Amino acid sequence: MKFKNYDELMKMVKGKSNRIVVPGANHFEAMEACKIADDNGLLSGGVLIGDVPMIRDAAGKAGLDLAKFELVDCKDAAEMCRLAVRFIKEGKGDFLVKGLVDTSLYLKAILTKDSGMLEPGTTLNQIVFFETAHYHKLFAVTDAAILISPDLEHKRRIVQNSVNLTRMLGVETPKVSIVCPVEKVNPKIQSTLDAAELAKMSQDGRIKNAVVEGPYDIYISFSRKLADEKGVKGGVVPGDVDILVLPDLDAANPVYKSITFFAEGMKSAALVAGAKVPVILPSRTDPPQTKAHSIALASFLKERKVAA
Repeated sequence: MKFKNYDELMKMVKGKSNRIVVPGANHFEAMEACKIADDNGLLSGGVLIGDVPMIRDAAGKAGLDLAKFELVDCKDAAEMCRLAVRFIKEGKGDFLVKGLVDTSLYLKAILTKDSGMLEPGTTLNQIVFFETAHYHKLFAVTDAAILISPDLEHKRRIVQNSVNLTRMLGVETPKVSIVCPVEKVNPKIQSTLDAAELAKMSQDGRIKNAVVEGPYDIYISFSRKLADEKGVKGGVVPGDVDILVLPDLDAANPVYKSITFFAEGMKSAALVAGAKVPVILPSRTDPPQTKAHSIALASFLKERKVAA
């Protein structure tokens, strides 16, 4: 990656012009995240949408100066999301930051045909980039928030979206592990059949610019030594994985939250892959620092899209 950790990323994007649009800004944690981002020189302005007296109260408690922001009064969460997407389309902001609104409403507004935020034929997926004390680089987990039970074609799109986004962060050929409960193809376990097919897709060009391997379990994904002990020879992903693709929401969401809650030295950022502009999608209970890191990552990606 172009940066080794989140401290380095924060320094790289400091002072950039970033206008955020926040539906559900009447939320202390969202305003605290904006305060952290603003203190690090990441924000130049934007639009905060929600119950304005509550926004002012939350911002006051967080210590965020609202002078640079436009406040839009709205008390309906669905309308907040629709307004947020419209403001992005009108050029009033550079990227979206999810506040106190349901993910379903947030995504519904993004997915409307006239939103202007979707790549043709795309499937959106959430991707979370983690930094932890016991792994040598950032790694991603997907999809922990959007697709409930993805079929093989959805998984292909999840992989390609995630690869495309990770390449924008500076990883030329991301290493992808298709994570399953076992490391051998078992006809009774659909995820292992999908994993084998996805690996073939990376070999024949249906998935581009990546090395995709699996089925692998978590141990194999993160450790060459444990892969050898389990008899998994060859391959370049074990011990050097960039992206973990979990079978479904039931698997991915608990993994995401377990890493967030338990991993030593955990730092993270959560975005949506597959959208034309950066879209920040953390869990509402993620720490404010995660939301601030997500703003920093969105800033980095915005600069890369402009350069491209």
